[in-house]
Amino acid sequence: MSQVESAWFNALPLESLDPDQWERLCDGCARCCLHKLEDEGSGEVFYTGIRCRYLDEQHCHCSDYAQRSILVPNCVQLDAARAADYYWLPSTCAYRLRAQGLPLPSWHPLVSGDPESVHAAGISIRGKAISDEYVHDDGYDEHIIHWVEQESPGAH
Repeated sequence: MSQVESAWFNALPLESLDPDQWERLCDGCARCCLHKLEDEGSGEVFYTGIRCRYLDEQHCHCSDYAQRSILVPNCVQLDAARAADYYWLPSTCAYRLRAQGLPLPSWHPLVSGDPESVHAAGISIRGKAISDEYVHDDGYDEHIIHWVEQESPGAH
């Protein structure tokens, strides 16, 4: 893909992306497939190192994407109309970055041209999470994780 062909990723408003462009905006990190805990008092969201059982962790995509909302009723389907509401997505997420008017980082596959760049940069959860099949519901708080600041959108 040439720079001209892929320039839409930083230029077009999210709501003008066609379905294929919207899907391609995903960097493939699979961080959104990690279970999250929300502090009821403060509203703060904490990510855990526990992934959805339907996530193919090696490839960082859902093993049954078409049926994900049926398999996991609370699986959030992201769309451009609600992009500003995705405060809970990681600061590195392309959907969140673009909703905030920020450019994609250099490791994003649309920028680098390499689908492996998100993994090489250490952004994806490949090899870093366990399936929710192996964690008791009461044990999620024992798996809270924190990402280092260098993975923020300013890190190019």
